[in-house]
Amino acid sequence: MKVIEVTHPIREDQFIQEDVAMAFGFFDGMHRGHDQVFQALDERARAGQLKKAVMTFDPHPSVVLNPERKRTDYLTPISDKIDILQRYDIDYCIVINFSSKFASVSAETFIQDYIIKNHVKEVVAGFDFTFGKYGKGNMMILQEMEDFNTTIVGKQEMDSEKISTTAIRQALKDGDLQKANEQLGYRYRIKGTVVQGEKRGRTIGFPTANVQPSDDYVFPKKGVYAVSMLLGSSNKLYRGVANVGVKPTFHDPSQAQVVIEVNLFDFNENIYGERVEVNWHHFLRPEIKFDGIDPLVEQMNKDTEQAKYLLSVDFNDDVSYNI
Repeated sequence: MKVIEVTHPIREDQFIQEDVAMAFGFFDGMHRGHDQVFQALDERARAGQLKKAVMTFDPHPSVVLNPERKRTDYLTPISDKIDILQRYDIDYCIVINFSSKFASVSAETFIQDYIIKNHVKEVVAGFDFTFGKYGKGNMMILQEMEDFNTTIVGKQEMDSEKISTTAIRQALKDGDLQKANEQLGYRYRIKGTVVQGEKRGRTIGFPTANVQPSDDYVFPKKGVYAVSMLLGSSNKLYRGVANVGVKPTFHDPSQAQVVIEVNLFDFNENIYGERVEVNWHHFLRPEIKFDGIDPLVEQMNKDTEQAKYLLSVDFNDDVSYNI
């Protein structure tokens, strides 16, 4: 897949030079709703014998358009998004730097410079995709164009609720991991590097890997989770328990930074500096403050047993949670 990073105005040498079907959207999460867009893209490309292209944006438009409610953390940061797009056999990915200059582009200019000049013959996007200054451009306008065909992908629902990035983000913050994973179509994942921590866990029998996220991910609700962790060097998947939080038993919650710590079962290797991927399976309980080490260790043993059971079920009867 050829990735073309564009800062407005797009240069002549950045235009795609062959006819394509192109999907448009921010695509944070690459969830089941987005999957329908990519399926429609594949169908239109095959029917027209066209290459497949995607146009996406970075950062989120709210950074420019709604600074009071700007979104600076993501379910799939741009590098993850590109990795997943490659698995859809996309030929071209245009990443537009969503800047103030780009936000001021008129709908007419967007159509001419970013669609027609890119040899787009089939446009595919969700029903709520908008473009151009003040979001005046929409899918109905594109359907009226004669230079290309337009396919509108309707609202995708699960349990009578729209599948959306907003709903998934809220589910993660609520600790409703099951809902988040079901709407995603795969287990939520955070990539990072194992860094030095306080090393307190090893003194109480639960050595942990302190995972520093590699990008601006949405953190799940503070609490304890059953997880699996992919170790980059060996490409092996290990099971464990993760804590997301400030460790209130040892720290002042108002002063401490939220961290991710993972205790892997039956694992005693030194993995500092290793690149890892944490897959979030089940929310076990909220983070709480304990009155000392003994009740903390007792609860951690219970967490471990519960996680081992839940993960054994997952691994023995796994669903298609992999893109």
